[in-house]
Amino acid sequence: MPQAKTGKVLDINFLGPRKIFFALSAILIVASIASVLTRGLNFGIDFTGGVLLEVGYPRAAELENIRSLLQASGYEGALVQNFGTATDVLVRLPPQAEGMDGSAIRDTVLSLLRQQEPAVDLRRVEFVGPQVGDELTEQGALAMLFALLMILAYVSFRFQWKFSLGAVAALAHDVIITIGIFSLLQIPFDLAVLAAILAVIGYSLNDTIVIFDRIRENFLRLRRETSEQVMNVSINQTLARTIVTGLTTLLVLFALLFVGGDALYGFSLALIIGVVVGTYSSIYTASATALALNVSTVDLLPPQKEEDETLKELP
Repeated sequence: MPQAKTGKVLDINFLGPRKIFFALSAILIVASIASVLTRGLNFGIDFTGGVLLEVGYPRAAELENIRSLLQASGYEGALVQNFGTATDVLVRLPPQAEGMDGSAIRDTVLSLLRQQEPAVDLRRVEFVGPQVGDELTEQGALAMLFALLMILAYVSFRFQWKFSLGAVAALAHDVIITIGIFSLLQIPFDLAVLAAILAVIGYSLNDTIVIFDRIRENFLRLRRETSEQVMNVSINQTLARTIVTGLTTLLVLFALLFVGGDALYGFSLALIIGVVVGTYSSIYTASATALALNVSTVDLLPPQKEEDETLKELP
């Protein structure tokens, strides 16, 4: 690839080993799907329904004692964890018997906690019914499907259908792997994580569009080069932008992960995974898929017949 024509600094053959990365992506996708089918997702209260209480203690709370107390009182599967500081505790209870009032459960649990520590202060309580949880699960899945379909239409309109398939393949790749990691590690999956995955779709698409824009420009400028050479030139030219954008985004997300507390843990972790996987997929899934579909300069040129007829009409 001639240096003088492109003016690029780097000359990395990104797409040369694309078959290896295709195989790696396929393994990760299969493993993610297998994990979701076998282990499932650790859905939070937003999807499963149940009761959530946030309580404050005057001193550091003993989580094991709280878990033992709730389990001995018949609240099996209660999740007890610190929420921000050692004195703030979050109690998540799975769906209870049908017909049980959320206020009654709140009062009962608060009474139990005050048996150990009379100064326990109730900060927040939420109750989500199983029916609402089912509706949120369905709506969340439809939101991701709708986003992918709209992106397919948008990229087809702006570029060409081969590029659009590459973009959607990359986005599906990012979503499946992110969900697969949450399934494998059994990290709670709630509405905040779903919002993060939708944000990952937007981030990954933006990165892909930047590369596709440069590929389109170079297809029209470097017509003597092969499609693989043009794509490699384009990826090298946008590499600095990709690295700077990714690193600055990750700095913010790691700050949220370490100092944001449990409330932002799943959200920030999903975004971190998505940014890393999305940067990878913009090159080795989106661009490589378009290349596998034999995209070329001809696909981006206007129909030749229309140009010839226009020229004939000129005096």
